[in-house]
Amino acid sequence: MSQIERSTNKQKMDMSSPMFWRHPKNLCRAITVAVAATLSACAVGPSFERPAAPTVERYSTTQEATPAVTSADVTAQQVNFGSALPADWWSLFKSDALNQLVAQALAGNQTLAAAQSTVQQAQALAEAKTGMRYPEVDLTASSGRQKYGAQFLGSFAPPPPFTYYAFGAAVSYTLDYTGGIKRSIEQQRAFAEYQQHELRAAQLAVAGNLVMRVIEIASIQAEIRTIEELLADDRRNVEMIQAAFAAGSVSRVDVLSAQSQLASDATQLPPRRQQLSEARNALATLLGHEPSALPTANFDLTAFELPQQLPVELPSDLVHQRPDILAAEAQLHAATAAVGVATANLYPRIALSATFGPQALELKDLFDHDSEAWGLIGNLTAPIFDGGRLRAERRAALAALAAEAARYRQVVLDSFTQVADALDAINHSAELLATESQALAVAQQSLDLTRESFNEGNVGVLQVLDSERLYQQARLGYVRAQAQRLQRTAQLFAAIGHGS
Repeated sequence: MSQIERSTNKQKMDMSSPMFWRHPKNLCRAITVAVAATLSACAVGPSFERPAAPTVERYSTTQEATPAVTSADVTAQQVNFGSALPADWWSLFKSDALNQLVAQALAGNQTLAAAQSTVQQAQALAEAKTGMRYPEVDLTASSGRQKYGAQFLGSFAPPPPFTYYAFGAAVSYTLDYTGGIKRSIEQQRAFAEYQQHELRAAQLAVAGNLVMRVIEIASIQAEIRTIEELLADDRRNVEMIQAAFAAGSVSRVDVLSAQSQLASDATQLPPRRQQLSEARNALATLLGHEPSALPTANFDLTAFELPQQLPVELPSDLVHQRPDILAAEAQLHAATAAVGVATANLYPRIALSATFGPQALELKDLFDHDSEAWGLIGNLTAPIFDGGRLRAERRAALAALAAEAARYRQVVLDSFTQVADALDAINHSAELLATESQALAVAQQSLDLTRESFNEGNVGVLQVLDSERLYQQARLGYVRAQAQRLQRTAQLFAAIGHGS
């Protein structure tokens, strides 16, 4: 016979003896055995299985490996499918100022601070729920004055009023033979995991919004500089045409046309300055500052390097790294565990409790050997009739599980759509920039030729103003296309990003 078998048989013989239960250590040992048996028990209800990764290898039917570029002046971008995107994807723009701002936002954003506290709360609740798997031990102490009525003991003479004292320990434990407690712990841990992924999603959103906001500020500032340069040209045109009018070579109508062009172009500045103020205020909020506390933020589009290599995860990898998908998966896990909890509630519940400690009528006798007292109680509660409540709750849990499964699939579909849209936008933004570059070159040549013809007297003022208007539109369009290409790249990175 092995040592383990001899020890087990000895324990069985000891537990069968009445003397076994007179010692508090043996009570604790019995409950410990029950705990060990419970911890090794199976859990009712379905076990969570991670959803299988999709088998598709493309995000859309129009997906191209390399965005089309139709101009030698436009930098080409290569999409590398299956390559891993770094967690600090914003560093691919090669801007130290941008990197510093993202770091400040991740450290000071108040939405992230709230999300971090929520994660800590969920983790603490999961730890608290885990404590249900073990016995609860309480220290008890009591003192009281007791008197029995004459009818309480019947024919026995009632004792006189007496004072009693008690001190000891109480142990209680719920036998989790169905795994209901285990499932509830699993559910709470899934909630904690959900909050962790929500934090990562919030970090990714803050970083993405900050990058987009900084590029927007740089774009607006570039547009303002462009308009100011065009206004300077308009003023020179007014001075030139006024000189020609003084010389009698043009009419008053030509002077008014030039002045009208200047006034019309000047109306473009106030809206953009308002947009710049709003963008800076939004940037301050992302950084966790009041708008008045944000230093003047000036950015140049040329300070950002357009990434030529675009790492893009495959769909099968995206579902295992994108925070919102992982959060939906955690919710699905929690809903699966909730079905187990509802199923366990259909079974009888077994609770064990034990008390041990001295009791005496005199305080001086409280700790004598003869004052020891103990009790061991087992309770079984089985649901017989509840009006169908427990089975209805289980049906509700199953319906909630089906809903979470559908939500998970929808999150995956939305994620793939977002990546597909971003890839298409990369292609189209490259095409747009190439078109705007060509339009700007043509508008510049047309304006130079028109001004030369005006100086030679071959064309009138209106033709010069028309050429300048086309050139102005081309310059602003080119600036917006530059910024849009940077923003589309940032949107692609955020769509496949990991968070922080």
